[in-house]
Amino acid sequence: MITHPSFTVEPWCLRETELNLDVLAQSESVFALSNGHIGWRGNLDEGEPHELPGSYLNGVYERHPLPYAEAGYGYPESGETMINVTDGKIVRLLVDDHPCDLRYGRLLSHERVLDFRSGVLSRTARWTTPGGRTVRITSRRLVSFTQRAVAAVVYEVEPEDGPATVAVQSELVANQQMPRTQGDPRVAAAIESPLTHEEDFAQETRLRLVHRTDHSALRVGAAADHLIEGPEGTRWTAQSEPDVSRLTVTADLAPGQRLRLVKFVAYGWSGERSLPAVHDQVDAAVAAAVSTGWDGLAAEQRAYLDDFWAGADVEVEGDAQIQQGVRFALFHVLQAAARGEGRAIPAKGLTGTGYDGHCFWDTESYVLPVLSFTAPGTVAPVLKWRHHTLPAARERACQLGLEGATFPWRTITGAECSAYWPAGTAAFHVNSDIAMAAVRYVMVTADGDFERGEGLELLVDTARLWRSLGHHDAEGVFHIDGVTGPDEYSAIARDNLYTNLMARQNLLAAADVATRHPDRAEELGVDDEEAAAWRDAASRMALPYNESLAVHEQSAGFTRFQHWDFDATPPENYPLLLHYPYFDLYRKQVVKQADVVLAMLACPYEFTDEQKSRNFAYYEALTVRDSSLSACCQAVLAAETGHLRLAYAYLSEAALMDLEDLEHNTRDGLHIASLAGTWIALVIGFGGLRRQLGDEGRPDRLAFTPRLPEALSRVAFTVTVRGRRLKVDIGPSGARYTLVEGEPLEVMHHGEPLTVTTQAPVDRPVPPVPARPEPQQPRGRRPVGLPGEGEPGGAPQE
Repeated sequence: MITHPSFTVEPWCLRETELNLDVLAQSESVFALSNGHIGWRGNLDEGEPHELPGSYLNGVYERHPLPYAEAGYGYPESGETMINVTDGKIVRLLVDDHPCDLRYGRLLSHERVLDFRSGVLSRTARWTTPGGRTVRITSRRLVSFTQRAVAAVVYEVEPEDGPATVAVQSELVANQQMPRTQGDPRVAAAIESPLTHEEDFAQETRLRLVHRTDHSALRVGAAADHLIEGPEGTRWTAQSEPDVSRLTVTADLAPGQRLRLVKFVAYGWSGERSLPAVHDQVDAAVAAAVSTGWDGLAAEQRAYLDDFWAGADVEVEGDAQIQQGVRFALFHVLQAAARGEGRAIPAKGLTGTGYDGHCFWDTESYVLPVLSFTAPGTVAPVLKWRHHTLPAARERACQLGLEGATFPWRTITGAECSAYWPAGTAAFHVNSDIAMAAVRYVMVTADGDFERGEGLELLVDTARLWRSLGHHDAEGVFHIDGVTGPDEYSAIARDNLYTNLMARQNLLAAADVATRHPDRAEELGVDDEEAAAWRDAASRMALPYNESLAVHEQSAGFTRFQHWDFDATPPENYPLLLHYPYFDLYRKQVVKQADVVLAMLACPYEFTDEQKSRNFAYYEALTVRDSSLSACCQAVLAAETGHLRLAYAYLSEAALMDLEDLEHNTRDGLHIASLAGTWIALVIGFGGLRRQLGDEGRPDRLAFTPRLPEALSRVAFTVTVRGRRLKVDIGPSGARYTLVEGEPLEVMHHGEPLTVTTQAPVDRPVPPVPARPEPQQPRGRRPVGLPGEGEPGGAPQE
């Protein structure tokens, strides 16, 4: 989309200079506003035209049965789907009885701007009605970071070429008509009419609706209040019915006169509280918003974002698209998490219903690493949500005959919602992804209370899972069999390398933290014998390696599989999962997404430099990137192994995943993990950020190995670690480390220890990268922007 002529490349905003209905669905996603609790898609104010109306509350879902041709023991019985709740952003307009639908009349101009610094979506339009009257429409919209339950809209209309009778209808609308979905019709039925009426209200300028879901039994309330400015004679009426509460404002306007409506909207939901309690909650929240006013809300929004950007901004010189892309990415990652407060981060955030609004392992593996270093206050609530779901995870482990806790592959509430067990139940690595996210958070923040509390409990339960899932063979080697790693073109494998390495880290971390908090460990039933068993399993963990090829195996025996015939695979047959049976994929050497490469990113000190180079080259030739999660990982390892041109190409792919709609499904919502991957590629890839191992084998300080590709002349970023803010400024031949605030900080630069203080920056040269042959990709699957001899690049597809 960013190359669409209506979109401009600017460093601090996303601007659309004309309305194009052919990319309306995608624009609704990229212009979405959210605070992690409320999500509003970037639908037009007037409600139509639209592609996918969307108003979401994090954690509000409907339950539906999961279909199976043949059921089996342990299969999840119910699915969960995020629903479209009451839409509070609609402001309809009629001019001389002509409804403002931009498909009719004549649209003279139209511009939308999403400002990453103000957090406001602005819109201006000039429209001539079918009757010939031209009006100017302006609107501003925000979802508040500071008042969690609140969103607001300013809507203004002014005639330009003659008098006009104008009617503005501000609405709360439940059970909107939705586009038909593909797949299970029961899921579609749950989405189409998810809300049952409980209360509707309209009086003076105030509106309210309260509904309840049928199966998940969640009560959802929405309230609105308004400030109205217009010429003398402006009048309004309010009315309500079960699914619509409406304020209609009418005015006779002369040229130069303006009707202005400020709409404040508040949401609340609960599975426990009574109707009067939810009713009172939303009324109180909207009253507080009215008291603050639009200007106050906008000022609070700007101050919140000023603080965020001070600790999170990434400056890029040499590529304007990447500069815009990384700020777009960071803004949406923040929106997905900022005020979730005890809820998950869905894979699409609150920008669309893709993946049913489910949370996956990529939250802990891709999103939380970014937030840990840029907005650490948003991380603990996500991990505490995981901790809150421990009872369900323990119950699931018991059902599977295991100890400890088994967290779900995909979920909203903590219950497993994957109907395909080889890529769901068998993907046990989600458990160590969660555990190590907790370890990372504590390392970055020094949050001892969390480590002693929720962190230790997460580590203990996941360590118990690994110890019961794996086994020692006759030689004492510890194996984990029948699991699925990150690569979804392999399943039910023996000793998946990523899974085993992450399990090893999990086991060691659990033993270490239990040792640091013996009284708390005793409360959890951990004794010296159990901790010793964890350490023993970790030390004896099987790590498959092919001696003749001198590469690590993705799983035991993987390198002996038949190679996929890439030369015989036409470009239109990607993604492979839509054109070939899983049976064929599972028994061939073909990789959907980074697996061994992700292992080298997540566990860098488990590999030598030579092993990283050989592994990267081997798996680069097999990886087709049929997943948005792959490009950023490949960017990091390409940079680390000296292939900076290739790393830059993968950076571009991650940064433009949604802005270019590379996977052709941005209409369903943004890929939050891939957006996070833009930061990962820049900071962990070109910045070389790692957590340096200390004397006891635990990460205890930051290490950097900065290096830039020729296309970029400068990359600068800030990370927050243990209350300090460190800025790293990288040029072609040197790097500068500046401690913006906090106590002196010890870091490593290309293996050299440095102490950085607020007194003065520290400059160090960046050593040159030796030239080496660039690894090859499968035919037709080179990253976009890096075509090979006579063949196009291949974008990810799923």
